[in-house]
Amino acid sequence: MKRLTLSVSNDVYTDQRVNKMAITLSKMGFRVCIKGVRRTDSPPFKPEYARVKLMNIWFQKKFPFYAELNTRLFFSLLFNPPDILVSNDLDTLLPNYLVSRIRGRHLVFDAHEYFTGTPEVASRHFVYRFWKMLERRLLPRQKHMITVNQSIAALFEGEYGISPIVVRNLPLYRPLKESQEKIPGIPANTRIILLQGTGINIDRGAEELVMSMMPQYGIEDAILLIIGSGDVLPVLKDMVGSKGLTERVRFLPKMPPGKLRIYTQCASIGVSLDKDTNINYRYSLPNKIFDYMMAGVPQLVSNLPELVRIIERYKTGVVVKSHDPAEIAGCIKSMLSDTASLEQWRNNSLEAARELCWEKEEQAVKNLYAKFF
Repeated sequence: MKRLTLSVSNDVYTDQRVNKMAITLSKMGFRVCIKGVRRTDSPPFKPEYARVKLMNIWFQKKFPFYAELNTRLFFSLLFNPPDILVSNDLDTLLPNYLVSRIRGRHLVFDAHEYFTGTPEVASRHFVYRFWKMLERRLLPRQKHMITVNQSIAALFEGEYGISPIVVRNLPLYRPLKESQEKIPGIPANTRIILLQGTGINIDRGAEELVMSMMPQYGIEDAILLIIGSGDVLPVLKDMVGSKGLTERVRFLPKMPPGKLRIYTQCASIGVSLDKDTNINYRYSLPNKIFDYMMAGVPQLVSNLPELVRIIERYKTGVVVKSHDPAEIAGCIKSMLSDTASLEQWRNNSLEAARELCWEKEEQAVKNLYAKFF
């Protein structure tokens, strides 16, 4: 049985893409290991389909974190190299590439985003130059590369002359099952506007979404529920407190996919409002969109190419034209008041979910990894 190691810079627990990849590869007959990073709040995680090894990293932020991560990952892989190395994103590519050359192993690079276009990188001159230098040196040498959508694949092809395989981050198909479980602290029959995810960060439109709940914008008999994690959450919570929105906006921490799925289907509208402030967000295709569809929840999304393509093709929701809180509120009110359209968007979402699921998307993964047997 061939050994395969997936490297990530997180604790794996809520990384749906990496876990779905591991499930597919395990079913193909690989012995899968996932190497990640132990965080202070990392829960125990022992899935049946993979061994999870979390490294204790002394530094937790910025350059020292990545320097220690890459050093530890390099020596860990070097002294116990698997048959196939899989690097998830640019921040784990260097040690995987070096070990693949030294030990003569196959390497697959899975770019979850356009890493050097993220605001955390692009807005910091030294940081950007460092990661861009690595990208320019390493990406043209990749023989096997995957990425998350056609727009980002076209960026890599135009810049480096490589043609990544597109594997979208679609959820496993789960037929909708009615649940009697209610969300704690929220009265039954309350209409919920939902924002979920583990990357609720700056420029994701969350601040404007919170402001749209101000009383003057007229959203009645509904609350905004934010489930997940991200660096902008403290700002959002301060905003809710200072603006007197504690009865209109609620927060829940990140949770296991199974529990999140139950909470998601309680929503009336699912929201994704990434801004066109950087190249990575411009071409983003958040997996929350497909999670909403799987739960039969109509979507309200920002005017970004990949999102518009999905909404217009499958007719599962509405595109908001700007991030003005008044316009966001207007779209929410219009959607909530149009019961016929809500039902149609719901039905279209459930139908689209049959096509937009991992079981169909994973065929491209199987085709690639079958070459290594």
